[in-house]
Amino acid sequence: MSTHARRERLLLADLLETHGPEAPTLCEGWRTRELAAHVVVRERRADAAGGILLKALQPRLERVQQEFAAKPYEELIQLIRTGPPKMSPFSLKQVDEAANTVEFFVHGEDVRRARPDWTPREIDPVLADALWRRLETTARAYGRRCPVGLVLRRPNGQVAVARKGTPVVTVTGDPGELLLFVSGRQEAARVELEGDDKSVARVREAKLGL
Repeated sequence: MSTHARRERLLLADLLETHGPEAPTLCEGWRTRELAAHVVVRERRADAAGGILLKALQPRLERVQQEFAAKPYEELIQLIRTGPPKMSPFSLKQVDEAANTVEFFVHGEDVRRARPDWTPREIDPVLADALWRRLETTARAYGRRCPVGLVLRRPNGQVAVARKGTPVVTVTGDPGELLLFVSGRQEAARVELEGDDKSVARVREAKLGL
C-alpha cells in the first residue's frame, strides 16, 4: 500500500519535472534545481546532511549540494522518484513516513506557491489528519523561536501549542496551511491570525521553523 510519504515524493518529483530546473521556489536563494539537489542530498548523503541542523557542518552540506545541483536535472528527478538507497535510514517505511511526509508536502508547496498563478491544492481528509498528527508532535520545535505565545488551531477546534507565553497569537487554518506557516512560509500560508496587532506582526515576521 502506498504511504503518504511515497505519494508526496512522487507529487514533488512531478512538480519539479513540470516546472523545469530554473523555476522559482519559496526557499530563499533556491530555484528548483537547488531544491531538487537538497532533497537528494538529505536522504542519500548522511555525511553532509547533518549540516541541515548543525552549523559546523553547513560548509560541507553546501559544497555537496552544489555538486549535486551541477548534475543533469533529469538525474536528480529520477533519484527523488526512486527514493533512497537500501542502506539509508529513509529506506525504512516507518522512517520515511515520519520524516518525509511533511518534508515532501512542504517542498511541493514551495514549488507550487512560488508562481503568481498558483491555486490551492485540495487535500483529502486522511492526509490532512496525518499532517495534523505530525504537527501536534513537532509544534513546539517549530515555534521555539516565536517571540510570543503561539497556538495553532484547526477549523474543527483542535489545537496545538507551539509556544507557551503571553501575549498569545492564535493561527487558524487547515493542517497543511499551518505547517507552511510554522515552517517559515508565513506569507504563503492561507491562515487567520488572532491577537493584538503588534504581536500578530511579530509572528508574521518571526523566523519560525525547525
